[in-house]
Amino acid sequence: MNNAQYELTEEMSRMKKNSIKWYKNWKFMITSTIIVLALLIGGMSYYQATRFNSQITINDTKVGGLTAEKAVKKLKTAILANRVYVGKQQILDAEDTKMGFTDDDLPEVKKILKSQWSFFPSFKKKNYLLIPKEADQYRSVTLKKLVEEKLVTMNKSLKAPVNAQAKLEQGQIVISKSENGEQYDIAKLMKDYEKQEFKSDIRLKPVFLQPIKEDSQIVKNEEKKLRELLKQTIDYKVQKKVYSLKASELIKNATVSKDMKITIDPSEIKNKITEINEKQATLNKDIPFKTSSGRIVTVKAQGYGWAIDVDKEAALLQKAFVKGDKSVSATNIYGNGWSNEGIGYENTTNNGIGDTYAEVSISQQRIWLYKNGKMVLSTHVVTGKHITGEDTEKGIWYILYKRTQYTLRGSAVGKSEYAIKVNYWAPFTNSGQGFHDASWRTNWSSNAYLTAGSGGCVNTPPSVMGTVYNYLSTYEPVVIY
Repeated sequence: MNNAQYELTEEMSRMKKNSIKWYKNWKFMITSTIIVLALLIGGMSYYQATRFNSQITINDTKVGGLTAEKAVKKLKTAILANRVYVGKQQILDAEDTKMGFTDDDLPEVKKILKSQWSFFPSFKKKNYLLIPKEADQYRSVTLKKLVEEKLVTMNKSLKAPVNAQAKLEQGQIVISKSENGEQYDIAKLMKDYEKQEFKSDIRLKPVFLQPIKEDSQIVKNEEKKLRELLKQTIDYKVQKKVYSLKASELIKNATVSKDMKITIDPSEIKNKITEINEKQATLNKDIPFKTSSGRIVTVKAQGYGWAIDVDKEAALLQKAFVKGDKSVSATNIYGNGWSNEGIGYENTTNNGIGDTYAEVSISQQRIWLYKNGKMVLSTHVVTGKHITGEDTEKGIWYILYKRTQYTLRGSAVGKSEYAIKVNYWAPFTNSGQGFHDASWRTNWSSNAYLTAGSGGCVNTPPSVMGTVYNYLSTYEPVVIY
């Protein structure tokens, strides 16, 4: 081998050694880099897996960079300011309360930690809602009630919406216009409250009460209801007479409520009942009466007589119109009876007196008893003492009750109180006047009543009083003139 060949061989050997050395260095560097990267990635992954991303909050409490344990520790001290807003307006700043987190909430915090994990650190803002296991009822009960009360108070000073409404005015159906208001829809706001997150500021979206519009189905239904009302006709029976009452004539003003109930102005109905009272009722009216002698006298119906209670009967008819009843009989009848009952409503003959009655003539000092239009008994009597103003009271009365072997108690002008036993007693006035026998009386003359009359009763001869008593009936009219 010559020198040139030797030198070439040496050079090649040296180059080969350098190449092997470089390869080993390069391989070491790559391996080192991979290890470093693996360590970095592993460390970052561990960090990411055990700590919250920087912009994470739970119930508006910052937990970025914290482990689950440290986040719970911070949440334990978190405070709820309990501020309530409607839109931008703060309506309530209630007392501060603790959120109420405990170590029992750690599993749920870890779930949030896991759910927010990202391989690389994230700067995305996100708030998580978490209700503590041992959360007290302040937010769900006490504060909720305070918010509702506050909204109710606020609404009182705000303009309410005005609903469109179908009304009956002066006999015509009209539709009133709706108007927007400023009052809050509390029901919807409270539903919004229930959905609020568990954080200091409760922000409710303003929702206002909306009026019922003119073209709404509600107004159309109201209009239909009123049209149906105006078609109603009721046959109204008073005694034996029937009046045809038309809603279109008697109902001039009416409204329909939200629950579709009709309210009627009863003015015209009352006027109609008053008109019927004037025609038919007998109470406190001067009634023409044909006496036994054939003479026509006028006698006022006082204890006897009836009338329709206008207010009560108007209410009855209003209900009947609304229900669609076709016929109604007068029900609310009153009078001057002991229990305010109207006596004689069933009698329609003889100007309401009927054909069975007792007739008393003060001027003739005589009574006549009629049964079914026929006179069955007549006798002379002595009535109240005229000179002392104890006259038997004129008018139409009725037999209140009947008693035998009765003790009359009372007083007479110029005399002390008395107690007298009688065999028969049939009172006809609430003041104590009535028919009874008078065994003590000796003066039965036709003018005895002027100076020696009774204390107001109708003294009847003992010999005939038993028969009179048997003919008289409870509630029977007694006509005194």
